[in-house]
This record gives sequence, C-alpha cells and structure tokens, in this order.
Amino acid sequence: MSQDAFKTSRLLRENIESVVLGKPEVVQLLVTCLLAGDHVLLEDVPGVGKTLAAKAMAQSIEGHFSRLQFTPDLLPSDITGNVIYRSDTREFEFSPGPIFANVVLADEVNRAPPRTQSALLEAMSESKVSIDGTTHELPKPFIVVATQNPFEYEGTYSLPESQLDRFLLRTSIGYPERDIERQVLLTHRDGEPVNALKSVVSTDELLAAQQTASEVKFEETLMEYLLNIVEATRQHEGFQVGVSTRGALSYYRGCQARAITESRDYVTPDDIKALAVPCLAHRVLPRGIFQGANRSEVESELSDVIQQIPVPV
Repeated sequence: MSQDAFKTSRLLRENIESVVLGKPEVVQLLVTCLLAGDHVLLEDVPGVGKTLAAKAMAQSIEGHFSRLQFTPDLLPSDITGNVIYRSDTREFEFSPGPIFANVVLADEVNRAPPRTQSALLEAMSESKVSIDGTTHELPKPFIVVATQNPFEYEGTYSLPESQLDRFLLRTSIGYPERDIERQVLLTHRDGEPVNALKSVVSTDELLAAQQTASEVKFEETLMEYLLNIVEATRQHEGFQVGVSTRGALSYYRGCQARAITESRDYVTPDDIKALAVPCLAHRVLPRGIFQGANRSEVESELSDVIQQIPVPV
C-alpha cells in the first residue's frame, strides 16, 4: 500500500483544519468523502461554516470551485448548462453550467423544486450530464457538498429518498466552542483566511489516493459485521425502509476511505462504527412511533440498533 495516500489525507486534513477551526471530526468526514469520491450533505443553521468548509476543500486540491444558490425559480439548465447559438460561427455550442467543477456547493438545496433537484441526480451518480442527447463528462475528481437548514421548512421541498441516497454522508458542523469562536473572530478581522489558502494536493494525487482507498483490505468478518448492521435497519420495527444495497456499497467504500484518514491499509470495527450514523441515518425511513421524528431522534435510535450488534473480535 502506497504511503502517498496517507500523506495526501494528512495534508488535506491539516490544510482544511487551518481554516475550519475546532471541528476535526467534521474535517475527517469531509476528507473521507474526497477519498471515497462521493458527496456530502451538510445540515445546519446558516453561518456556521458550511460554505467555508466547501471552499477549503476545493482550494486544498487545486480544484475548481463553484457555488449554486438554490432558489424556487432555479431551472435545471441553470445547473447543467445550455446549448446556445453563436452568430459568428453559425453553430450551436454547449455552454457548461456550474456543475462542471471539482467541488460544487449546492447551497440550500431543498429550496429548489423537485425538477431542479433531480438535475443533480445524474451528475452525482454518473459524473456526467446529458443535454439534447449529448453526454458531457464532468471533471475528475467531482464532489457535491449540499447544504440545507433543518429548522426552516417554509418555501422548501424535501429531498426525495432517491436523492438522499446519493450522498455518502450527512453531517453538521455545529456551533464552535467559546475559545474557538474567539479565535475565529481574531482570524477574520482582515478578511476570509480561506481566500489565502494554498493547495497542498493536486487533482492527480487525489485521484491516486482514491484508487488506493478502493484497495484497502476489508476482512470477511468485518464485511459480515457491516452487513449485519445494514440488515438490522431493514428488520427494525421503527424503520419502514432500511438501507438499500447502494447504501451498503457506499458504506463499504466510506469505511475504506476512513481507514486511509487513519493511516491504515485495512478496515477496523472502529471505521464501521464511526461511519454508521453519518452514512446510514439519512437512508432509513421511520414509521410508527418514530414517524415524524427529527434527525437527532432517528440517529439516536439507529445508534441503539448498532449497539446491539456484536462486534467481531
């Protein structure tokens, strides 16, 4: 196993943590998504650093960053791009939309109508978009960082289950501790530190690290442990819908990527337990007494389910 992937992970974490202060667990999850080549949903109140984290990710990998502010009047073509007629050449030409970037921030994604939200689906799952019968490949690496406010529902459209399943992880940044917030005030007096952030990893190095992550060893006993957790979500009386096979595969790949962030070439039970809630909680649908439960209640119930499953020694 190449040491380069471990170095890439360490450099990314250190660089992002230099501006996303006091949130090492969140940064590790973001780097895990980068190494897994997958997407992340940040659910949080405005102003706690979601955009900052996304920009830090993009600038750390020499990547192109774009931001999409989702609104009720946003059209699918505003995301994917348009075919326009050029009078000088008398030909139709494709004009790429903001989805053609390495890191795309889909801000307040639940404020756009379902038709516009669905424009993200092909891009997130296939890394390409189709316009007028022509398929356009997205740049590599490609990751969507979507945000939504879980406490404001007026004028919003809930993400359908099919779209939630496209996100490897769902997490939140949360308010910083008082000492960290004081440090934020001091470091932001002269502008945004993220604007001066230098890249530490090339896109080619990240792609190589992603390939290394896919080769991380996953013992048979640990695979059975992961499948036991997935199966438990399908059998639990509090969940109407459990984790899908696609969700199980994302969970598997996420555990491999997390092992790289811990400088290991093998998965441990800690990787599986650490990613269980952020990877699976948004993939289950509550029912009965849990129907209508908020996010924290669903996550708590899922944690209880996981605690009852024997951990392989």
